[in-house]
Amino acid sequence: MINRSDIERIPVNGLLLLDKPEGLSSNQALSRAKRLLQAKKGGHTGALDPVATGLLPLCFGNTTRTAGIFLDFDKTYEVTIRLGEATDTGDTEGEVVSRSPVNVSITSIERALDQFRGKIQQVPPMYSAIKKDGMPLYKLARKNQTVERTPREVIVHALEIRDYSENNLSLTVKCSKGFYIRSLAMDLGEILHCGGHVRVLRRVEVGKYSVQDAITLEELEAIPSHEERRNHLIQTDHALNHLVKTEIPKEDALSFCQGQTVPLTAPGWEGLGLVYSVDGTFLGFGECDGVGNICPRKVFAQINPIE
Repeated sequence: MINRSDIERIPVNGLLLLDKPEGLSSNQALSRAKRLLQAKKGGHTGALDPVATGLLPLCFGNTTRTAGIFLDFDKTYEVTIRLGEATDTGDTEGEVVSRSPVNVSITSIERALDQFRGKIQQVPPMYSAIKKDGMPLYKLARKNQTVERTPREVIVHALEIRDYSENNLSLTVKCSKGFYIRSLAMDLGEILHCGGHVRVLRRVEVGKYSVQDAITLEELEAIPSHEERRNHLIQTDHALNHLVKTEIPKEDALSFCQGQTVPLTAPGWEGLGLVYSVDGTFLGFGECDGVGNICPRKVFAQINPIE
């Protein structure tokens, strides 16, 4: 018999830091988390491949409107690249297409890695969600079709060797959005003339958040009630508390929530900021217009006109 509480969904707002397991797509992980939280609406903030594990921030309810902000965050990965074998997908999900002897040293690997540090141009892999004429590249790749991809500018802030043994190269990579670890593995393998693919991949940081602060699906499921599970949600403004915070008078709060610009009562800032009423109510995100006003960008509070 199906318990109605298992199928009825309610509005749930907040951010969940999930430690995604291997073998699940990001959408599958999201679906399980939604069920465990009894949440009506949810979305992820940048997919992890099924073979990857690690930090997957999930947004629920109104917080899904902030997902684009998380997409812009830098990410840190721990990856193990298997040298000497190239696969058609660039990871362990694909078929091995070539094997080559590996004749490299730490010194030659470091020289090769220098080409990937800093601001670089990277060609996205065929197995990616980027679209060509409306078709995701991975669907074309599954039909054995290869199309030309435009290089994209990305930034690698840090790229360090953690270990190298028996043709397994373990790296820590801190990179900007749009960087593909699989492309790194394949391109590095080409430079070293031996081929390479991603054997193990784990995302350990997204912006200021660490996988050490995340919860697994098993841990979430072990919590006895939906309500207790929701205690692991981070509220919208707390999730983005690295942004500038400003307060506006109570009489301006209604105007802001109705999408109107309001006077700036504190020093200006660049980019999005968190806007609160003087009573502590989080109103939404705003930007300064440069002439002394705050422009609403995303409004979260509902304030009724004073009778």
